[in-house]
Amino acid sequence: MLKLRYETGTATLIQFAVVMLLSFVNGVVSIISTCHGSQGDCVSNSLVSLVLIMLQAIWLGFISVVGYAAQDRRSRRIAQLLIGLEGLTGLVALFDAKHFPTVLGLITSLIDLCFAAWVILLAWRLMRAKGGRITAPARSRRPAHKA
Repeated sequence: MLKLRYETGTATLIQFAVVMLLSFVNGVVSIISTCHGSQGDCVSNSLVSLVLIMLQAIWLGFISVVGYAAQDRRSRRIAQLLIGLEGLTGLVALFDAKHFPTVLGLITSLIDLCFAAWVILLAWRLMRAKGGRITAPARSRRPAHKA
């Protein structure tokens, strides 16, 4: 993925945008397929899909705020909270992937799971830095030979 070392705010914002786009497309496909099949379920499926998309937007928005707070304050506790929230998100995505109704739903769940794992990794790095700068691992350098 991107070379972000501790930018949990940026990562959660990217997660929000991508997952919400996929959820919106998934919801529209679900509504269209339900409305095309039977007229009675069309309105109820539309309302349920809309409510689920709004709840997901609120959840991912909250995670994004926590991600920016962890990045800005470089707080160990906020990074731990972010890891917990993303862990919960990952568990839900894993459950959804196991019980997918459509291939698009499976793809959406797997992408959501990947984003959750990515943000957990970034938050873990931030937490291990204990408020300091996060740097790349040190590489051993060989002394230059003089000719």
